[in-house]
Amino acid sequence: MTPDFSVRLHELQAGLGGELVADASVPEPGERLIRRIGPLQGADAGTISFLANPRYRAQLADTDAGCVIVSAATRDAVRPGCVALVVPDPYLHFARLTQWWAVRTRPVAPAGIHPSAVVAPDVVLGEGVSVGAQAVIESGAVIGAGAVIGPLGFVGAGVRVGERTRLAPRVTLMPGTRIGARCLLHSGVVLGADGFGFAPDQGRWEKIEQLGGVVIGDDVEIGANTCIDRGALDDTLIGAGVKLDNLIQIGHNVRIGEHTAMAGCTGVAGSTRIGRGCAIGGGANILGHLEIADGVTVSATSVVTHSLRKPGHYSGIFPIDDNASWERNAATLRQLHSLRDRIRALEKQSKTS
Repeated sequence: MTPDFSVRLHELQAGLGGELVADASVPEPGERLIRRIGPLQGADAGTISFLANPRYRAQLADTDAGCVIVSAATRDAVRPGCVALVVPDPYLHFARLTQWWAVRTRPVAPAGIHPSAVVAPDVVLGEGVSVGAQAVIESGAVIGAGAVIGPLGFVGAGVRVGERTRLAPRVTLMPGTRIGARCLLHSGVVLGADGFGFAPDQGRWEKIEQLGGVVIGDDVEIGANTCIDRGALDDTLIGAGVKLDNLIQIGHNVRIGEHTAMAGCTGVAGSTRIGRGCAIGGGANILGHLEIADGVTVSATSVVTHSLRKPGHYSGIFPIDDNASWERNAATLRQLHSLRDRIRALEKQSKTS
């Protein structure tokens, strides 16, 4: 958080909406100065915080925050002297507040090409593009207006990067990659490496050359050290608005529908189709050549071994099932030892009677 940045609450209200509410001890709540965004615990008078989970409602009475973003249902729980910013969805408002704050405090990459970067003569650079130190952009690449290629980045021959897309340091885009507008790729991302394709030949493996590419839609965010393999023949496709966490592996020819989110360490094997609006928990594994319907949620560390053709919440590894059935089976499994002892006792009783 930039220490010398401050804003008055009426400016936040004007930019993001909401209703400022305070008791008589704060005659002009809009004039209160905010210097940081922070959690309820450890906040001071210059902090704006938020309450989204009712479990933490008790903290409203103890926090020293100058302002708390709350819903109408919890506005009366805000302590005297603290300003409430009342909104329909505090968590969503908090998310938009962080975006508003970042635009005003985060360092902006300067437009232009760093002297140490290597850019092929026929590369097309849109207006305001920033190319960082020791980045390499190969022949035929097209970089949209306002895009940022971070230091040590690699953009392969013919790659296309959309407007205002940001590549953090050490991002690798292999030839055959196309990225939409307003995407964010964190450090260590590799797009377009070869998929895992080999044909068995008398105890050895013969490489299958991967001839497809990777196509990324608009507004996609890809976490650090995540890898998305190029397709074997067709392209690997990632829909608009998809959010991928760190350390995710997406195999060749996978297709992920729009606005699906995956938490860290998820693995998706080749040629699987995942629908729109899905949520995949951390550490989940999805086997290859499966179909996942729109609106599916997969719990963390689950292993998806067969296609999930209906929306719903799925969990488990023995095998995966709809969540309600899995919870019942899991509860039964936890009691197996005591059930076994009871059955043995009944068997002994029946033998002696």
